[in-house]
Amino acid sequence: MPGTLTVSSKHTPFPFAAVAVAAHTGKADLVFDETATGPVLALDGTTITDEEEIVQALAKEGGLSGDSAKTPSFFALAKTLHTITAFPDVVSALDSLDDYLSFRTFLVGHTITAADWMLWGSLKGSIKILGLLKNNQHPHLSRWFSHLDGLKETQEALAGLTAAKASKARSNKTAAGFALGLQDAVDGQVVTRFPPEPSGYLHIGHTKAAILNQYFAKMYNGKLIIRFDDTNPTKERTEFEDTILEDLRLLDIHGDVVTHTSDHFQTLYDLAVKLIKAGKAYADDTVQQQMRDERFAGIASVHRNDSIEDNLKHFDEMKAGTEEGLRWCIRAKISVDDPNKALRDPVIYRCNLLPHHRTGDKWKVYPTYDFACPIVDSIEGVTHALRTNEYRDRNPQYQWMLDALGIRKVGIWDFSRLNFIYTLLSKRKLHEFVNKGLVRGWDDPRFPTVRGIRRRGMTVEALKQFMLSQGPSQAVVSLEWDSIWSLNKKIIDPIAPRHWAVLKSKAVPVTIKGGPASPEIKTLPKHKKNPEIGEKKTVYTSSILIEQEDALSFEDQEEITLMDWGNAIVRSKTVDASGQVTVIEMDLNLEGDFRKTKKKITWLAQPTAENPLVPVTLIDYDYLITKKKLEEDDNVADYITPVTEFREDALADANVNDLKEGDIIQFERKGYFIYDGEADGVKEFILIPDGRAASLASKAGIAPAAAAAEVTKPPTAIAPSATSKMYAMDKIYGDDLKHDVDTGMYKVANIYDS
Repeated sequence: MPGTLTVSSKHTPFPFAAVAVAAHTGKADLVFDETATGPVLALDGTTITDEEEIVQALAKEGGLSGDSAKTPSFFALAKTLHTITAFPDVVSALDSLDDYLSFRTFLVGHTITAADWMLWGSLKGSIKILGLLKNNQHPHLSRWFSHLDGLKETQEALAGLTAAKASKARSNKTAAGFALGLQDAVDGQVVTRFPPEPSGYLHIGHTKAAILNQYFAKMYNGKLIIRFDDTNPTKERTEFEDTILEDLRLLDIHGDVVTHTSDHFQTLYDLAVKLIKAGKAYADDTVQQQMRDERFAGIASVHRNDSIEDNLKHFDEMKAGTEEGLRWCIRAKISVDDPNKALRDPVIYRCNLLPHHRTGDKWKVYPTYDFACPIVDSIEGVTHALRTNEYRDRNPQYQWMLDALGIRKVGIWDFSRLNFIYTLLSKRKLHEFVNKGLVRGWDDPRFPTVRGIRRRGMTVEALKQFMLSQGPSQAVVSLEWDSIWSLNKKIIDPIAPRHWAVLKSKAVPVTIKGGPASPEIKTLPKHKKNPEIGEKKTVYTSSILIEQEDALSFEDQEEITLMDWGNAIVRSKTVDASGQVTVIEMDLNLEGDFRKTKKKITWLAQPTAENPLVPVTLIDYDYLITKKKLEEDDNVADYITPVTEFREDALADANVNDLKEGDIIQFERKGYFIYDGEADGVKEFILIPDGRAASLASKAGIAPAAAAAEVTKPPTAIAPSATSKMYAMDKIYGDDLKHDVDTGMYKVANIYDS
């Protein structure tokens, strides 16, 4: 049995370390209690209130003790950091930690231990330290901190803290807090449901609902129902059911049972008859626009007081699908002029003669979602119906149906709908893009579908962490994409293998004097800070390729660093009439100090029959629409981005031949990419946004003609300048790397020493 860690969201300093260890080990359930005066761990019949002792106890239970003589010193440092106020002393402490971590992944040993969490918690609780880490002056410490901070368990725990604070601040106490749980929930008895309509593929908006439903079902050891709301034969197909289930599996969401609203068609029909006989529903043949106008104006239908016999007769005609029956619908008799227009006699049954994908032509009448949903929730034992707050006006309608039929009540827990800028989440509009060939299918990387964003490089872990971090927010806003892609970067950066690529049209040949007489191959780690990722082979020759933009930036006699090799001095470069560099000569200078060079250059050995390079295509995408938020009266066709795909041919190192479709890598100094398979024998890599403004800015400002040119030919070379955008980025090359090969060509140990 796990213990219980009780904390208050208002406790200062907040016990981040204890909360993180509890989440990471799973040895204690986290409970937020605003009356608590400090952290309290109840574990195996004992109660512990000191955070350091809590961390040690949970670490021991979870096998994270990390028995080492160094552990006590890190615990002491964590405690001291809370008391340091002088700025120079704080910087000095961070400098020491950064130096210590320059050749280490974790503080003690090769895995996360209690020492890591204790120190992480201390840094997390200091606004001053967090601000200093953002200055990128402590790359090794920042890498270690970001790894712990980005772990799934850490993010879920932090999401709980955020939600607890939000819940505390809200005046409306009836909406249960995310971290505090569902209102009136009983452990082992909670039943949630995710009810997608099988009329399209799941998109990122559905993802939030699916993840929250599973989260609460697991939180209370309850049950999750996946229910297909299949009440409209016009739009629904079995194909979409299959793909929705596949998408849920991709998200690691598994229902305890899969049901269909159509399983209950007979029961729903019988209950509609019951409502009519009780005088709580009636048949109406008012034409749609007139009905809409009358509801808006609060005018009763002429059929509102028809006899029960007439209403039943019309319902029979509807059920039979006769010409007469097609004119009618059934409306709930709730109110004519209620201020809440959702209560103004909504339609609950209508005709549809198209065959249903599951029941065939058995039925000619189908319930509306507003009628079927509360009834099926009640029948299937749902205890908490999670809905987006766009349904809030219809919540009283939901409860009216249950009351009018005298069936079991269901609680409602609502949350804000997820919207993103430049993003269409309307299934109807997404269908339009597919049907018109504006995208290649529902899994197109430009689409906000689960398949689309995963093909673009979004990880399931990032989706889950992001959705959970939203908590119980009720605000309806259009979110920027930066937060979720930034979170995704935190997850992929520690595990993405590093490779190199040079744009084909911008490749500049370089002759290295002092280089090897014949090609030599050296084994290097795929990720300098994570040796577990594996190794790759790098070819060294006296003839290499670099990129035009690098070549243009070189000054005469400038000393630069060839990454993973050493320094070289630019002795000469030849420029053609158009201003492009055609040839460069360099002298290898392995005695040079990489810390004194401004430019760290990626390169590739010039291809030979024995050491070929791999042709690849690098693909980037723009938003499908040019307007951040479309209004109701906007015509989508007026805002379609003219060109949304940008392709560039490149050459990559031969190590990419080992990749499998869906693998995520980093082409250093170009970005993160996901391998999308081969097309015509060429490997294709899709650029993964990293959350930075430049990677997410709309490219629609490019004139259509110019944008079209971007697709068919490489961008025009940039004119020479003193500073190149290729160097306006985070420090790349202070990475830890030791070379143990006994060869005169690779005297590079000094290059990486700090």
